[in-house]
Order: sequence, then C-alpha cells, then structure tokens
Amino acid sequence: MPLRYGSETAEHNAVRNAAGLFDLSHMGELIIEGDGAADALDYALLTEASAIKPGRARYTMICAPDGGVIDDLIVYRLTDSRYLVVANAANATEVAAELTDRVSGRGAAMTDRTADYALIAIQGPRSAAILAGLTSADLDAVRYYASYPATVAGANALLARTGYTGEDGFEIFVAPDDAVGLWHALTEAGRGEGLVPAGLAARDSLRLEAGMPLYGNELGRDMTPFDAGLGRVVKLDKPGDFVGKAALAKRAQSAALIELVGLMGRTRRIPRHGYSVLWDREPCGTVTSGAPSPTLGRPIAMAYITPTSATEARSDGDDAGRLAVDIRGSAEPADIVPLPFYRRQARD
Repeated sequence: MPLRYGSETAEHNAVRNAAGLFDLSHMGELIIEGDGAADALDYALLTEASAIKPGRARYTMICAPDGGVIDDLIVYRLTDSRYLVVANAANATEVAAELTDRVSGRGAAMTDRTADYALIAIQGPRSAAILAGLTSADLDAVRYYASYPATVAGANALLARTGYTGEDGFEIFVAPDDAVGLWHALTEAGRGEGLVPAGLAARDSLRLEAGMPLYGNELGRDMTPFDAGLGRVVKLDKPGDFVGKAALAKRAQSAALIELVGLMGRTRRIPRHGYSVLWDREPCGTVTSGAPSPTLGRPIAMAYITPTSATEARSDGDDAGRLAVDIRGSAEPADIVPLPFYRRQARD
C-alpha cells in the first residue's frame, strides 16, 4: 500500500466528503472451519464467536495468556461452521500460528488463505452510490458489520460493510486475478463522484480522527484491552474458558496505571508518536499517535498518560496550560478531549 498517491490531505478530505479507494491486499485472511469452529474461536479469542450470526462480523482481539494484545481482528461468520478472521499484515503469521494451536483438538482447523484474497475498500459518504452500479446486491440491506456473497464488477466477492476510516463504506474480498479489474471498475464508476485512490497516510489520519487504535501504537503485547479503553471486547461472562481470561479478569478489578486519552493541541505544532506528555512540566505519559487533523484544522493525538494527570487536567479546565506535549524541547500546551475526535452522521 503506497504512502500516498498524491496529496495525503486531498485523499483524506475525499474520504470525508466523497469517497476514497484503498488497496488492502496486504491484510491477512485466515479461515477457521469445522463443526467445532464456533466453540474453538470462543476459546481462542476475546469475543463470543458462537454468538455471531452467519453474515455478521465483529471486532475483537487475540490475547496472550498474560492478557497482552497479540493483534486486533475482524471476525466474519460466513456460515454456521466457517469463519473468516482478518489480521493485520505484520501480525498475520503469528496470529495464524496461535489460531492453529488454539483450535487444534477442538473440532476445527485453521487455513491461511491470505494468498487467495485481494482486498479493496471503498470508503466515504458516496461509496454506496458509486458501488451500486457495479453490483446487483441491495446495498441498503447490507448492515454495518455484515457481509454478503455478491458479484461486484463481474467478480465473485465477499462484500462487507466494514472499514477503518470512521466513514460509511465497504470492503470487498475477491480473488487476486480479479483485483485489477475491480479497481479499474470502481475508479471508472467514481469519475464525477469525487473518488480518489488513497494511501497509508490518509488511512492513518482518518482512523486517528475516528479514535481507532493502531497495533504497535495504541495496542501491543505490553498492554491489555482495558488499558486501551476497549474492555468492552473482553467477554469475561461468556461460557467456558478462553486464553487470557484469568489475567484479564484480574486486570478488570485492578486500578488503572495508564489511561488512553485524546489530545488537541493549542498551537500548530504536531505531537508525534513517542513524544512525552507533560503535566506541570513533568513527564506523565507518551503520545501513541499524532497528526494534523484536516477535518478539524488542529493537531490531534492519542496518548497514554497517568490517570491522576488525566483527572486533574479534566477537572480544573487547565486554563494555565499545565498539560503539554514536549515537541523537540518545547512544551506545547494541549487539551484533553473526548474520543473519537470525529464522528460521522448516521446513515439514513
């Protein structure tokens, strides 16, 4: 996936106002199937996979026994006994190995099908209108976090209403030989609709505005879902055991040592990954992701900081600018703001 095709700001704004086209074929696609697939994934993952209805999808994570996050995932239930797990490219090999081990002996098998899929996403408020002319599928009936077998631009596809931009949109799984034709068909259908190809830089600024975590930034082996404010994905009450349950149950009852917050800069300087966050000029945390926000016109960031400094910054209004980010030796004041920074209007 290229960093950009042209202007990353123009690509970002196109997704917010019209549509953007992303080549996501680097993602990992793993098939888990068998009569025991539902129960096996209940054990392997944090979500209750057995409760996902065929045709629906769910955001979840796979954790180590100590509760650390190995990867965040999207799980699609294709049939009663067949699931598609989409993993981040950098973690796909490790996730495949973990799933192979965890489903073994539980009536299910894992097959790495990454080489059998290309994945193209169209995201933005005009995405449905652009896609409508290329498929007979009733797009109004395709719910958020749902997937349907469909024909798109003459190719057999799995059509999913999912994405990583904070906008309405679709992710289209096709055979690799069909990818180029699909890309060109979408490009042609989007002429006059504002569709542009979009790269990794726009994808990152879009997901940051939407408050979506990125593995290696907000998520990693050294933190749990609770640290990232994503305790909602941990289904401690689902039947049976699952990998990491004991550690996560203990973490759920423990006082937080760090808190993930949204920051908005008061100056034009940009907080970046790894920069120190300061409270009263003393380090209190670290920026995990930061960028200029084309939509808001201000620098934004996510950061892990101490709960005490977060509470104090919220409670006193911080008129004195006591909360700041150390940007190359300069303490640049910032405010804590609710996540996400941007939320799209609901689809009609």
